[in-house]
Amino acid sequence: MAEAVTAAVAIGWGMKAVGWVASPIISDLFKKASSYLGFDASEKLSELDPKILLLERVMGAVEGSPDRPRLERLYSKLKSAFYEAEDILDDVEYCRLEKIHEDKLKSEVAGPSRRLKHIWSAVTKSSPLKHQESGMSKVKLKKKLDTIEKIINDACKVLELMNLPSLSGANQSHGVAAKSRGSVTTSRPLSKIIGRDEDCDKIVAMLHAKEEHGQPESNSAPCYTVVGIHGVGGSGKSTLAQLVCAREKTDAHFDLVMWVHVSQDYCVDALYVQMFEAATGTSCPQLSNRDTLQDILEKKLHGKRFLLVLDDVWYNIRNVRQSESMQQILSPLQAGEVGSKILVTSRTEDALLALGATKQRCIPISVLDENVFCNLLMHYALHGVPVGDDAHRTLGDIGKEIAKKLKGSPLAARIVGGQLHIRQNIEFWRSVRDRDLLNETMGALWWSYHHLREQVKRCFAFCSIFPRRHLLERHELVKLWVAEGFARLTSDGEDMEDVCQEYFDELVSASFLQLKAKENSREKDYYLVHDLLHDLAEKAAGSDCFRIENSFKLYGKYPAVEVPPNIRHIFVQNYDEELITKKICQLYNLRTLIIGSVNNLKPVGEQVLKCMFKRLRKLRVLTIIAEDFLSSYVSLDVPVPACIGQLRHLRYLAFRPAFHQGRGRRMILPATFAKLCHMQILDFGWTGKVVFSSCEDICSLVNLRHVICLGDVDLASIGSLTSLRTMAAFDVKRGQGHELKQLGNLNKLRGQLLIRGLENVESKAEALEANLVGKEGLSTLKLSWGWSGEASPEVQAEVLEGLCPPKDLKSLIIEGYNGPRYPRWMHNGGPKHVNHLELMDCSPQPGPELRGFCAHLRELMIQYCSWDALPDYMEHLRSLQTLHIMYCRNIRLLPALPQSLEHIHLDGCDKVLMSSCRMEHLTSLQMLIINFCDSIQSLPTLPQSMKDFTLRTDNEVLSSSCKTVGDPNWQKIKHIPYVSIGHNSYILQNHTAR
Repeated sequence: MAEAVTAAVAIGWGMKAVGWVASPIISDLFKKASSYLGFDASEKLSELDPKILLLERVMGAVEGSPDRPRLERLYSKLKSAFYEAEDILDDVEYCRLEKIHEDKLKSEVAGPSRRLKHIWSAVTKSSPLKHQESGMSKVKLKKKLDTIEKIINDACKVLELMNLPSLSGANQSHGVAAKSRGSVTTSRPLSKIIGRDEDCDKIVAMLHAKEEHGQPESNSAPCYTVVGIHGVGGSGKSTLAQLVCAREKTDAHFDLVMWVHVSQDYCVDALYVQMFEAATGTSCPQLSNRDTLQDILEKKLHGKRFLLVLDDVWYNIRNVRQSESMQQILSPLQAGEVGSKILVTSRTEDALLALGATKQRCIPISVLDENVFCNLLMHYALHGVPVGDDAHRTLGDIGKEIAKKLKGSPLAARIVGGQLHIRQNIEFWRSVRDRDLLNETMGALWWSYHHLREQVKRCFAFCSIFPRRHLLERHELVKLWVAEGFARLTSDGEDMEDVCQEYFDELVSASFLQLKAKENSREKDYYLVHDLLHDLAEKAAGSDCFRIENSFKLYGKYPAVEVPPNIRHIFVQNYDEELITKKICQLYNLRTLIIGSVNNLKPVGEQVLKCMFKRLRKLRVLTIIAEDFLSSYVSLDVPVPACIGQLRHLRYLAFRPAFHQGRGRRMILPATFAKLCHMQILDFGWTGKVVFSSCEDICSLVNLRHVICLGDVDLASIGSLTSLRTMAAFDVKRGQGHELKQLGNLNKLRGQLLIRGLENVESKAEALEANLVGKEGLSTLKLSWGWSGEASPEVQAEVLEGLCPPKDLKSLIIEGYNGPRYPRWMHNGGPKHVNHLELMDCSPQPGPELRGFCAHLRELMIQYCSWDALPDYMEHLRSLQTLHIMYCRNIRLLPALPQSLEHIHLDGCDKVLMSSCRMEHLTSLQMLIINFCDSIQSLPTLPQSMKDFTLRTDNEVLSSSCKTVGDPNWQKIKHIPYVSIGHNSYILQNHTAR
């Protein structure tokens, strides 16, 4: 009989099973299949669910059993059968979509479009589904479901033969996890804490910060605020809280310092008892009435400024009862004195927010520096042990190697350090160095992983396909999960991306994904999987994911790589033609192929693409990030092979050339591209132009959600693509399929949208057909008129009137507008929360009145406009922080500006404007940049708040005088910390030049 499962065993093979062989996954498959095969799914699932639950509970318990190989083989078969059944269902849906589109084309070709009929005949002629009856799919699907059922039954028979103890009562997997958790914590810190002083100082400063509160008796605000520490299990949260607690006991800032260990299965009454005993130092009376407990606790806290530490709080955002219990815990604390604080530690940020912490007070536990972590390990290993100098040096060297294997986990350092402390024998330390320390130190992480939802576990395991420290971008990862089919919808109105974004947030909250610190303010938000968690993800993914990194290379090749035959997802860091054609293309079950980098010395040839398209028929994701992904050096046209139409499961296609290679390319997609009716994401990166072979091709891609291209994409007849969410630009042309009305039903568009060619729109009625006001997900809208001059100014005014943006728009850009007036929606009825407004090459005089339209405006950019004055009432823009005026030569006077301005950029402006500038009253102004205003003779008056001044000019008289200490201009800028003048750098007296 298998022994009791330990944390280490749970990390082994069992981890790969638990979390995948779970009833929701198999249940979803049977439910989807039931509508197609015509059987009662509920009856079948009532038979299978208890058996699946049995498998989920005990598959991790067979590590030491002689029956393990049998169960492992059954598990592998079950997974393969599930994937095959899923692919068959995908084929069924493909056939349905294909038939719908074919019927639609037949109805259309009954008219004049014979060419359309000819195209569709060509693309379907060689289709492998053309002669396949749907009944064949039914037979295959029924056979595969029977296989799944048989495997489950066989596995349960094996489990019966193992003579395991009864599984009634507590879930065994919970028992596994419980053994991996630490003991109940106390407020007393360890004898020595290394590397947390800076974090401790930060938290103490938050705890001592004075804030505005109501009185304790008031309902307007609590007497306390909440500060939280969150991070994965074993990362040092409780240790940091203990350090803070010890410091507060000596500082005497608080009247009471209480420590309460919460844990997952907490009881409100028991926590009240802990609080009472921590507050009084005496035992709490035995009381069975919760109201009485609350009353006596309130009396003890009344009028006292307290610090309460709630350690190890577990919280499930979907558990309503748990949320109510959280509020009950806080109820008696209102009796305390203003300025009280609650310090919470938890594995999830959600728990901190549920208890009332703000985002600013949710502190992620920091990762220890490599040297600090090594010192921590050596402290646990050698503290208090007499060791000679030579032996100390040798052990120190070995300890550094051991520290690298522990991936920065303080829990791991404590566990392994304790083992090393027992024996200071060099050979023993070497043996520890050579062991698989991961399995011995990941119990706490496994416990956290176990509590994720099943689909969230799959999403996390998928992250193991990427190399360590790979930068992950939220929206890209969410799109990948959607394409892989990881979203599990629970209601008809749910959106797959919204569900996967919820999965992402859950992983961030639980610290399985961690936000990378930004190096500058413009950098995107990127996320990382900590090294120890990356190992956990690899274990969880098992044989599903594989990656080939540079470390596999020998002499520039990958000859030694043995790729497992049944993997589903693979990442290849650097492209190698032989590797792709001879090994990768033999993985017929592959669902994901990501090629991380292709250099232009050996680009991906057309024959290699053909090989991939013909052999890897089950691909759902294909990404090639390349310097030059095709070998066409002479021609700027890059044709995609027609056999891409055979990838009927494909949902995510990314060809991303580098900027210098892609911007001159024109990618031509074949007519067979219309066959990819499951397609969701097209990402062409810096490709200069993407062209569909015929304007009708795009119509069949009814599941298309994102078209991403920093160049031009020739999209036509897109009106039926109602799932479309991302489309960077739409060109209005005078021709069928390019009318503005094509946008009318695309109300799921999100993010940024550029509409070009508005000079081709002839009336307000035509503009209204775009229904921009209905596109509530848009955050940025750019409206652009070209230089053709075909539309009269009056028509332009009517068209702009009809292009009223959605009410929640954040950024509006208008380019090339020459109408005689600005639209009424800029004053009433339009968006109310625009924070960025940009007007380019606009000529109406005067500029628009911004007082009502831009109450929340933070940035105003005016470029190449022919106005002779800025808009009126600018001083009322009380949120405006940045003003940029570029090459507006006719503007001679700056009006009164709002005191909220922090940054002013003046490029190519008139000397009269510069001489009229009066800025001394702008008390918030920090930065002034004057570029290429070469005719200016003197500097404007500057406020004392200025911190940054830049002047770039060819006017040598001005720039020279600014460098003379006795010049009046110098007096204006000498108080500014950072100054740059001219095209060169100068060291100024009392200044640091940039």
